[in-house]
Amino acid sequence: MTPPDPSRTTVVVITRDRRDQLLHTLDRLAALPGRPPVIVVDNGSADGTPDAVARRHPDVTLLLPGRNLGAVGRTLGARRATTPYVAFSDDDSWWEPGALGRAERLLDAHPRLGLLAARIRQGDGGPDDPLGAELAASPLGRAEDLPGPQVLGFLACAAVARRTAFLEAGGYHPVVFFAGEETLLAYDLAARGWGVCHCPEVVAVHRPEGGVRAGRRAVMRRNAVLTAWLRRSPAVALRHTGALAADAVARRGGDGRDARRALREVAARLPAALRARRPLPPSVEAAARRVDRAGRPARRCGEGRRAERAGTVTSPGPVRPSS
Repeated sequence: MTPPDPSRTTVVVITRDRRDQLLHTLDRLAALPGRPPVIVVDNGSADGTPDAVARRHPDVTLLLPGRNLGAVGRTLGARRATTPYVAFSDDDSWWEPGALGRAERLLDAHPRLGLLAARIRQGDGGPDDPLGAELAASPLGRAEDLPGPQVLGFLACAAVARRTAFLEAGGYHPVVFFAGEETLLAYDLAARGWGVCHCPEVVAVHRPEGGVRAGRRAVMRRNAVLTAWLRRSPAVALRHTGALAADAVARRGGDGRDARRALREVAARLPAALRARRPLPPSVEAAARRVDRAGRPARRCGEGRRAERAGTVTSPGPVRPSS
């Protein structure tokens, strides 16, 4: 029997204090055809994760930044990778057999494709995650040189990127840190002319345990405002900020607490966001406004689980590099 071709995709996994889930994910990745190289970035675990990984999976490259980098840990892993493509998993997700090979063929065949958003299966043999239907229904269609519907959002643990495109775009942004970080990366890829699209033939498996983590809704709202100040027009950024401030005043109960926490955290991070502000090229800003007018499915379910994970899911038409 001819052995499978060696993988040209490195899988980067970020983790923090979820040792048992991570070990299960690494077992699944080790069983994939071609045994893709795996890099684990440990974001400051205190549960013995690094020692457990070293014992059970000594072939895994383990990066220990010594603190919680949030989503930026994925950027650290991508910098260490030496393969042309990088797939991202979290400690509760992995890739179906054959998925990474299909992703490689799509990226080979479409040189402008910077990142593909996979179809997501909820556990082994489970149903498709409803996010996939939102991605597939992106109202702004396809580009001739891309293999699927264009999107401006995705689930980070179900994405495969061209390493050069990912690093050119700067990877994940430290001001946003974590939660809803995908939209900003999609903006930055599109601003450089890279395509981001949904490719349902590539399948990731996601098996999250437990509900929404405490404080996550507040962080999602914070990051939506910060993303607007980092990249969108002043009018859009002010609109986001005003809506959050109004909720902080008017809402009661958990929604009000989330809004007030988000507003405080926006105030603390806004100076850094303004220093790093890089407005989108006019073509991408115009496309983002078209997405806004289309209703932004993720925004409509903004209090729900899908929006908390993926941010904006619709997208512009072809976006060319800015001059």
